[in-house]
Amino acid sequence: MLKVRYSAISDHRQSSVLIPFGLQTPHGRCVSVTGAEVREVTEHYTRQKALLMDVTSNQIRIEFAFDTVATNYPEKVFQPRQSKYTRYADDLVSEIHSVVGDLTGYTLLKRIAGHVAERFTYGHPETPFNHSTDIIPAIGCGMVEGSCVDINTYFLAALRSVGIEAGYITGFFFPEEKKDRCDDGHCWVVTRLNGEVLEWDIAHHLKMGTRDIDAGLNPKPGKRFGCFHSMGLDFPDLKIYGLKALIEPLQIYNGKVSGFESPQIELIAD
Repeated sequence: MLKVRYSAISDHRQSSVLIPFGLQTPHGRCVSVTGAEVREVTEHYTRQKALLMDVTSNQIRIEFAFDTVATNYPEKVFQPRQSKYTRYADDLVSEIHSVVGDLTGYTLLKRIAGHVAERFTYGHPETPFNHSTDIIPAIGCGMVEGSCVDINTYFLAALRSVGIEAGYITGFFFPEEKKDRCDDGHCWVVTRLNGEVLEWDIAHHLKMGTRDIDAGLNPKPGKRFGCFHSMGLDFPDLKIYGLKALIEPLQIYNGKVSGFESPQIELIAD
């Protein structure tokens, strides 16, 4: 059993924290979350269980526990809900079809991944490439700066535009060079083609200086843990609709959802 400790400072004593929880993957499961008293809340479409914690102190401390029991990804991973984060433009469909031609199988997946990598430089732009749209646009011949979220949003749209089942996974990644610490959450993509499930992390390839993309987790050495999946999330009990993703704990105050500034995220032994 491995544990991830998430610590942050809350600016609001009368707030709540929404916590990702419970994802099952071929690499292990998020089996428990401890901290202050929590209750379950359900995401409407995927039926995933998240946790809600009332803030009783300015200091937030949450511990996630992960085992190594292998299970299949939930079927809902491959059944995206239609939202501004999953719908794609007609010009993107045309672009991807022209890129892949008659390719099939792994060669098809690798060509799409390579095409997406050729459209991005890794970074954290103030404004994502699809910020002002309600549909994923084609980037065209240029290049844009993008985080793992931006890159995978485009990658998923490209895959789905040619009929490939694909899903969005969120959690934590601890780089080997940082050992037991990371700065924030992470996301990656899982595909299912002809019954074969593969995982992809284009952002880490770009951080390593290569656009020759292959399937597989941890092209950048380190440890990762999945906590939640999908984009465009609804939590009706909390009056939260169209949440882009639940990558790491989020603060809810006066009906607004925000991330924590400079959290401490540590990998600890049981």
